[in-house]
Amino acid sequence: MRLHRLRITAFGPFAGTADVDFDDLSGAGLFLLHGATGAGKTSVLDAVCFALYGGVPGARQGGQSLRSDHADPGTPTEVLLELTVGERRLEITRRPEQLRPKKRGEGLTRDKAQTWLRERTASGADGADGAARPDGPGVGWKALSRSHQEVGEEIGQLLGMSREQFCQVVLLPQGDFARFLRADAEARAHLLGRLFDTRRFAAVEERLADLRRAAEKRVSSGDERLLALAHRMAQAAGDSADLRDHPLPEQAPGEPGLADTVLEWAAIARTSARERHAVAAEAVSAAESAHERAQRHAEAVRELAALQERHAEARRRATVLESRRDEADRLRARMDRARAAEKVVPALELRDAAEREHGTAAAVLGETRSALARASAVLGAGLADAGADRLAALERELREELGGLAAAQRAEERGARLAAERAGLDREARSDDDVLREAEGWLAAWEPARDRLRQRIESAQEAATRAEQLAGQVTETVRQLESAEERDRLSARRATAEEDAARARSRTSGAREHWLDLKERRLAGIAAELAAGLRPGEPCKVCGATEHPDPARAADDHVDRAAEDGALQMYQRADKVREDAEHRVLALRESMATAHAAAGDTPASALRDEVASLRRSHADARTAAADAHDAREALTHAEREYELRRAAQQEAGRRASARASRREVLDGQLAEAEAEVERARGDAPSVADRAARLESRALLLSEAATAVRTAEATAQRLKEADARLADVAYRAKFDTPEAAADAVLDAAQWREVQHRLDQWQAETTSVAAELADHRLATAADRPPADIAGAQTAVDAATRRLRTASAAEAAAATRCAELDAIGADAEAGARRLAPLRREYDRVARLAGLAAGTSAENERRMRLESYVLAARLEQVAAAASARLERMSSGRYTLVHSDARAIGRGRSGLGLHVIDAWTGSERDTASLSGGETFFASLSLALGLADVVTEEAGGARLDTLFIDEGFGSLDEQTLDDVLDVLDSLRERDRTVGIVSHVADLRGRIPAQLEVTKTRTGSALRHRRHG
Repeated sequence: MRLHRLRITAFGPFAGTADVDFDDLSGAGLFLLHGATGAGKTSVLDAVCFALYGGVPGARQGGQSLRSDHADPGTPTEVLLELTVGERRLEITRRPEQLRPKKRGEGLTRDKAQTWLRERTASGADGADGAARPDGPGVGWKALSRSHQEVGEEIGQLLGMSREQFCQVVLLPQGDFARFLRADAEARAHLLGRLFDTRRFAAVEERLADLRRAAEKRVSSGDERLLALAHRMAQAAGDSADLRDHPLPEQAPGEPGLADTVLEWAAIARTSARERHAVAAEAVSAAESAHERAQRHAEAVRELAALQERHAEARRRATVLESRRDEADRLRARMDRARAAEKVVPALELRDAAEREHGTAAAVLGETRSALARASAVLGAGLADAGADRLAALERELREELGGLAAAQRAEERGARLAAERAGLDREARSDDDVLREAEGWLAAWEPARDRLRQRIESAQEAATRAEQLAGQVTETVRQLESAEERDRLSARRATAEEDAARARSRTSGAREHWLDLKERRLAGIAAELAAGLRPGEPCKVCGATEHPDPARAADDHVDRAAEDGALQMYQRADKVREDAEHRVLALRESMATAHAAAGDTPASALRDEVASLRRSHADARTAAADAHDAREALTHAEREYELRRAAQQEAGRRASARASRREVLDGQLAEAEAEVERARGDAPSVADRAARLESRALLLSEAATAVRTAEATAQRLKEADARLADVAYRAKFDTPEAAADAVLDAAQWREVQHRLDQWQAETTSVAAELADHRLATAADRPPADIAGAQTAVDAATRRLRTASAAEAAAATRCAELDAIGADAEAGARRLAPLRREYDRVARLAGLAAGTSAENERRMRLESYVLAARLEQVAAAASARLERMSSGRYTLVHSDARAIGRGRSGLGLHVIDAWTGSERDTASLSGGETFFASLSLALGLADVVTEEAGGARLDTLFIDEGFGSLDEQTLDDVLDVLDSLRERDRTVGIVSHVADLRGRIPAQLEVTKTRTGSALRHRRHG
């Protein structure tokens, strides 16, 4: 990789544009980048790193913005780098994210980060901006990409190294390598790991450690399960003499031989359990035999007691039955009388029915004779005691008279219908007269009413048109009023915002002046600040000297870094407040312009009055327009009413002519009907009334005749029933019918008496059978049975059997549990065996990789082993330069000696002193010796990292500070070594402010600083 040109604009301390021509500087092979402290020497290196990787070296990556505080707001921050890498000439342009003034209006806007990558070609292709930029005949630039990601991937592949590696091998920071020489193994491992990317080896270590932990966890889990099964077996086995002699071994998970110990103890526990189960089974067999004998004896005793109890119970029952014999005889006699009385029951029922019929007929006859007595004035005296024949004859006479009134009744009904029709004609005539009068009056007023409705419709239509026009005017005026109100509000807010912005600008200007003043005062007294950190015997950070005869002293008004940083922060905060205030003012101006364009200059109060007036007019017009529908409906209804009125008037005239003819016919028919009815009704109000009276009298006579006949017939049947009942009772040997009735039993009484007799007979037969049983008699002759004693013996045998059975069941359960748990333990041991073998294998590998195994004699981790090999390469490459810089005195060697304690082995670095022949640690080097040793180490590391990254050639290197610690002779030796790098066509840039270097290195790039920003200047001394 070779750098050709660098252009920096508004970057870091550079307010304008600064160009670096590396091709010109490379002509001498060695050039000096110098300038005052804080001028921006390191910012040039930051710009190179930013152009390549889009970021600055790690320590400055998270700091302040890359944009220059001195730059003009309209100048964008930009870095352009032209370089050759992999035989390709490339140009990279990057702009970070930054704020810029808006193109329209006031305020700032944020631009996103941008990247351009171009390649020089011989065809003259268009550039990234679309225009050809030829550098010579037939030469141009071809745009490759504007994507951050694509450009980053392209540069990373071409350079073959990350930003961290680039900063170590191209921008050689001597302070890092001086610390590397004095660092312990862990710190060296951290730096080498970042450069050589040994993360994959660390990942292998971590992966093996994870595998070891996982395998160890699986083995421990298996051992814990085995121990848990062993404790379960101990709990299931219980207490026994065998197990007391062989207790469960106490071992922790992970101990060797745990599975064999658990399985051996499980076999002993199962054997002991089976022996106890056999003993318990024998005990159960003996208890069962004794229990069966006790039960058989108890059954025999209970059977004897039952027979003795049955015999005694039979004797008691026989005595009771004998005492109830007279009651049984009485029941049999009653059943015999009931059987005889059953023959009289039909006659009794017949006589009761005849008596009920006669009573009913007598009651009806009494009511009928009372009615006849009340009607004697009309029907004639003496009918209350008249016979059925006379009453029937009178009924026939009345029926004949009633038949003669039928024609008169029809005439009366016809006369009523004719009178109703005549009255209807009169009502229709009166109604038609009313219709004619109303129609004549309504039709007379029709024309004026129709003209009024038409005028009403026209007025409503005009109001609707006016309402539409007013609605548009209201909307437009309301919109104008809202804009005017917004204009007035924004005007007040704009004045306040402008005052705030003016105050913010004033504060920002004051804060900036204060910060710049403090910064200038601090720079003026920076020597005193640096001198405050000097310690006797320690090298100066500026010149490297260890003696400090006359250090500068701070003045009374000296400004330290904290005060400067505080002033800078105050300025930045004030500038942020100013920027926000200007953004608000700009936004308010834009909004106010929009509102003013919509509202004009009309006052908001005048617009509000105009809106109110328009809304009132619009409401009135809408109210008037709403009457259009009602007016149309009213006109339509009136027209229909006009047609109906005319039709009704004509129809009423036609009906009046028809009624006159019909009325003459009805009058003649009605006179004939009235004459006929008058002759037939007599003294009754009407013929119907006279017919109803005759009908009711005939019905009364008919009912009276029927009642007389019914009463006579029922009296005869009652008499016959009494005679039959007396005859049947006598034949059944009852003195009176009443006695026969008393002897009758109903169904329930009959069942009860029969049941009592059957029960007594069955009980008597059963008792006789019991007393005749030979077994009962024999048992009664024996002594009383001892049931309690026999049951006591059975209970005792049962308890002994239960105890033995429980012991046998517990022993069987114990055997089953031990067998099941033992099978689980054996299966667990089989599963655990390959896991334990795997754990042993993985643990051994993990121990070797981690450096903790006894087999790893030097206790080197895998990553350390790889880094040690890299460090050995670096030491070999560095020794060639160190030997020359030290005039053959010093040589760097790698040491893989075993570290003491917990330190990391394999990353030792020693220096061999050829003058003394001794080998010592690099931390014992002096300040100057440390510088050229670290420089040799940095150059050697650059060579090794370059080869590791793919062998990409590094033609441009930068060395940062540290030359002030060298004496004149050593400085010449170091410069000779650096100058020898030109043999490979390399360019080396030295970054230093040591004055002696300016006379030794002709090609120089000077950085100058002022209050308005830094600048670059190319210088060349003869």
